[in-house]
Amino acid sequence: MKKPRRGLSRRDLWRGLARAEAPRPELPCRSAGALLRASRPAMGSFFEVQVPASTPGGLALAERALDRVEAIEARLTIYRDDSEVSRLNAIAHREPVTVSAELFALIEQALELGAATGGAFDVASGALALAWGFIRGPKRVPSPEALAEARACSGAAHVVLDRSRQTVAFDRSGVVLNFGAIGKGYAVDAAAAVLKDWFWPTSGLVHAAQSSVYAVGSPPGRFGGRWPIAVRNPHNPQTPLGTIWLRHRGLGTSGGAFQWFEAPDGRRYAHLIDPRTGAPPEGLARSVTVLAATAAAADALSTAFYLLGPPGVAAYRAAGHADVGAIFVDARGEVETVGLGPADFEPAAGVTVRSYPE
Repeated sequence: MKKPRRGLSRRDLWRGLARAEAPRPELPCRSAGALLRASRPAMGSFFEVQVPASTPGGLALAERALDRVEAIEARLTIYRDDSEVSRLNAIAHREPVTVSAELFALIEQALELGAATGGAFDVASGALALAWGFIRGPKRVPSPEALAEARACSGAAHVVLDRSRQTVAFDRSGVVLNFGAIGKGYAVDAAAAVLKDWFWPTSGLVHAAQSSVYAVGSPPGRFGGRWPIAVRNPHNPQTPLGTIWLRHRGLGTSGGAFQWFEAPDGRRYAHLIDPRTGAPPEGLARSVTVLAATAAAADALSTAFYLLGPPGVAAYRAAGHADVGAIFVDARGEVETVGLGPADFEPAAGVTVRSYPE
């Protein structure tokens, strides 16, 4: 029997319902006009919708946008056996599985992003996350045998799509699709689409714990302007690195500084796995923030660019993606940008930024 969803009270919607692991972000936006803010736990985090307080039906709009996030979580989660993705993972190695148009389109998008980044982002690397305990736990360093087995059944090459039949199949058992590196951004985009489709033209901001963001239009009181978003400093989370200015654009942040575990031998392993090697990388940036046309793309690309570094961003931009930009923060706290100008990123006082030569 389906468990009924508890409705949100007016107080919940106005004050927010933030009961997730991540702390409520300090900003994420400073606006010249009054904002209605509504939040709800989802996807192991929390999602917040901000719309101008003057928006007609603003409370109903916020609830509808957050309902959309919950519906996507129910479809994509691998922590529930009855989700569409869990059912797909369970049987696609035996026969082609007909999936919803929404899931098929997301898989296509994920595979395209994987191909464009040379496999640095790979939606079919769930077996590796399971081997390392990043899914369901406990976090651990897998044995060489377990790692070899996980690598053998990981990779987009094992996924077979049939667009005419809208089916997905795996060419071997053990393949696991995991949308952890794109799902939050995808849900943010979907919630933003609800705002765009509202009967009254409105602007707004949607974010998932500030790591995935999409800005619709301009903030209230700033016609034609952009939403200011604080950039988290991985070395000092209480002091932002600066401000990113967003309008009709998405943002995604990844990094080994935010989630990691320590092995019995004292070594620390980041929560991000390089699907090309099967292991978390070492000695890379502490965080990467990406600006892209959608939050889903920014989400996935922040994972890929964490592995590829500034040269990888430059190569991606040169391949026809000039709208993408990135901010890197290294282990020493130095900041480097690729493809961003002063109108996109405003460093905080005292923060020195260098631009990667393209």
